[in-house]
Amino acid sequence: MPRAAYVTDLKTLQGECSANYWRLSRLLGELEIGEVREVNLGDHDKRFGALWLEVLEVAPYTTTVSISQSGALDSFVETPRMRVQLYHDVRMAEVVDFQRQRHFDGRYRYPNPRMHQPDEKLQLNRFLGEWLEHGLAHGHSLDLIR
Repeated sequence: MPRAAYVTDLKTLQGECSANYWRLSRLLGELEIGEVREVNLGDHDKRFGALWLEVLEVAPYTTTVSISQSGALDSFVETPRMRVQLYHDVRMAEVVDFQRQRHFDGRYRYPNPRMHQPDEKLQLNRFLGEWLEHGLAHGHSLDLIR
C-alpha cells in the first residue's frame, strides 16, 4: 500500500517558532551584539552544564543568536550547537543552522542523501523549544560575559 506524502504542518511549526521567540526573549534579556549569557543548568547543588547564548547580529527586524551547551560529556559527545534567527515583526524564532548544517527545507522525501526526516525543520524547532524550556526551568544566569 503506497504511503501518503508528508505534508508540512505549518500551523504547528509556526506555533513552535512563536513559543521559541518568547522563550529566547526571556533568556536573552537585553543582550547586545557580541555579548554572551551563560545559564548554568542544575538542581540545588548539582551542576549539569551550561547553556551559552550569544548575540551575533542585530538588525531592525531580526536578531541572530548562537546557542550551545557545555557539560560533563563534552569530550565524549559533540555538544549541540545552533544558530537561531529571531523575527521581531512576527515574533517568531527559527533554527537556521544546526551542527553546521544550514537551510532546512519544510519537508524532505525519505530516504534522502543526508537522511533528514520528512519533518526535519519541525523537529529541530521542537528540539530548540525543549532545550530552551529546560534552560528556563533549571537554569541560573549569574552574569553577563562580554
